[in-house]
Amino acid sequence: MIADLVTYLGCAFLLIGAAFSLLGAIGVLRLPDLYTRMHAASKASAVGGGLILLAVALTSLDGGVALRAILGTGFLLLTTPVSAHLLTRIYHRGQDHRVVNMIIDELTSESSRNPPL
Repeated sequence: MIADLVTYLGCAFLLIGAAFSLLGAIGVLRLPDLYTRMHAASKASAVGGGLILLAVALTSLDGGVALRAILGTGFLLLTTPVSAHLLTRIYHRGQDHRVVNMIIDELTSESSRNPPL
């Protein structure tokens, strides 16, 4: 009875995680500039990957596999926003940076404390 419930819950997490990953991939392909693409890649794909790893933790029925999947989820949710921030920061400091959709650029203002490289 409980094993069936855990299996169904794991399948639901897997489907929802796959849907989030698909939406993140579509966002990377369809959005206009790097900033919005990185937002789609970091948010939706991190949630999708985390839900898929939680589905693995639920359906594995093994403590070691579940612990590694939960630790992987935590690592994914901690490192994805940091890497997305660093990538967009490097792009912003580069010379190919085009300001098409940006209304206010606070990183290059006079009150910015981070000097350009």
